[in-house]
Amino acid sequence: MEKFVDFLNYQFRLGSEISFTVKSIFIILLVFIATKYLLRLIRRLIIRRLDNDTQSKFKSIFTFLNYFVYIVVILITFDTIGVNVTAIFAASAALLVGVGLALQTFIQDIISGIFIIADKAVHVGDIIQIDGKVGRVENIKLRTTRAVTIDNKVLIIPNHKFLVSILYNWTENGTKTREFVQVGVSYGSDIELVRKILIDIASSHKSVLKDPAPKVFFTDFGESSLDMKIYFTLNNSFIAEAVKSDLRFSINMAFKENNIEIPFPQRTLWVNSNTKD
Repeated sequence: MEKFVDFLNYQFRLGSEISFTVKSIFIILLVFIATKYLLRLIRRLIIRRLDNDTQSKFKSIFTFLNYFVYIVVILITFDTIGVNVTAIFAASAALLVGVGLALQTFIQDIISGIFIIADKAVHVGDIIQIDGKVGRVENIKLRTTRAVTIDNKVLIIPNHKFLVSILYNWTENGTKTREFVQVGVSYGSDIELVRKILIDIASSHKSVLKDPAPKVFFTDFGESSLDMKIYFTLNNSFIAEAVKSDLRFSINMAFKENNIEIPFPQRTLWVNSNTKD
């Protein structure tokens, strides 16, 4: 028995300041295991009261909190059993500074991910635009958010981008979005006929909603054209570019059939023939 006690009290030394015993190692392991099962119990008790969508978000946050709790518990245990925690930090100060600098962006992503999940600024299924890229959000994790672009490519966004860049959430106010196609017609064109053609084309497209109805705006007297915009509403803005392309094809064909010209910019060049020798 004395040998076992002596074994437990056997002391390891790391330098002149840091020392610990076999007993302290066992205590740390027991505390670590107890913390693990306690956190698991707390997680189950909380998750029972949450809906499915909130559960998935809470699990991501809880995973990050687990690591934080483990670090705090281990440091408190070290200090309680007599390990000089200050000496450990002093001995590894340079290493901790290097690791901190290396993980700076990583930590920013984690904190940003917590803000996104807690604030509910972005949801799975939302169509977002950030740094000129458009995609439908597929999942939100602590470090990154994954979205699928219109051309079916995966967009992996570091979460800190949501804090430092301007974010357009196309579906924050619902799935309906208002889109437009712009076209210019020659001066002298029958703009009432132009308006009728534009409305008929937009209204006949299967993806354009009937309510609110498409509407034409006469936006400006341009340099070489009368500028018009046809506004319409979609229930799926992810297909907006395809719908706009369809409308442009139809508008071009209808204008040709009705002898409506789409002008191009023109310049008049004056040449002075009076030159001096």
